[in-house]
Amino acid sequence: MESRALVLLLVPLASLFLLLGSTSAQLSVNYYSKTCPNAEEIVRKEMIQILSVAPSLAGPFLRLHFHDCFVGGCDGSVLLDSTPGNKAEKKALPNLTLRGFGSVERVKAKLEKACPNTVSCADVLALMARDAVWLSKGPTWPVSLGRRDGRVSYANETNQLPPPQADLTQLIQMFSVKGLDLKDLVVLSGAHTIGTAHCSSISDRLYNFTGHDNLSDVDPFLEKHYLAKLRSTCSPTDTKTIIEMDPGSYKTFDTSYFNYVAKRRSAFHSDWALLTDNFTRAYILKHANGFESEFFQDFAESMIKMGNVDVLTGSQGEIRKKCSIVN
Repeated sequence: MESRALVLLLVPLASLFLLLGSTSAQLSVNYYSKTCPNAEEIVRKEMIQILSVAPSLAGPFLRLHFHDCFVGGCDGSVLLDSTPGNKAEKKALPNLTLRGFGSVERVKAKLEKACPNTVSCADVLALMARDAVWLSKGPTWPVSLGRRDGRVSYANETNQLPPPQADLTQLIQMFSVKGLDLKDLVVLSGAHTIGTAHCSSISDRLYNFTGHDNLSDVDPFLEKHYLAKLRSTCSPTDTKTIIEMDPGSYKTFDTSYFNYVAKRRSAFHSDWALLTDNFTRAYILKHANGFESEFFQDFAESMIKMGNVDVLTGSQGEIRKKCSIVN
């Protein structure tokens, strides 16, 4: 995979510089050029090794970055452990299915050995997410660096995360407060192409959609054959089984997710909700039929925007030595 051309897939340089320049002036793609010049190379090397053994972790690495940025900004707070008297984000219900924490610590330890007290955990998440996509045959993009790590993590703040049951109005509002628009919403939802979901996150669509709690109380917007397949895999009380959100190619970053949504075979209700708006529906239907390079460009641009949400810079926060605890 390393031999594959490192191309910023069709992302115009002018667009990239505009996006990169719109964030804090203290973030820079060259931030570690003097203090840790091999930082990105170290992360990439570790990611190649990790994903060669466990390719299914690509989606979880991307999800970690998303969950970090949507709760209080991209500050690595999702990585912090709970402390006496405080329940951290990772112990909140929406985050109980997050994976990859050990791999983050592995990458951070390598960076600490090479450049002590230099590279933040927030930057590690941003770089790992980018490399997870690229190593899954998706696009790459320049990551602005220089984020600082937050010192607090509160479970109750995870209500900022869009739930899988959300309707379009709720999704738009939750993305908007993060500075992300309707296009970012549908584009970033495309990350589900390498995603997985626990049965517990979709059981209401299969068995208890309106609260009647019986076998006929299903989400009417689920395609009937896909519904039957999900039911054959997920029982009403199943909390452990994992399903592929892009069956057959969930280890490859591509546009096939949009094809499933267009056919009403999306696992999350929030994915189906994207068909209820003219713009997001048109985007899904177009990319269900290909146009992969355009989606890759859009995804790179939206990831740059998301990665710059409410970052800490300068003297704010700290550079954690270990990602799970504050210094």
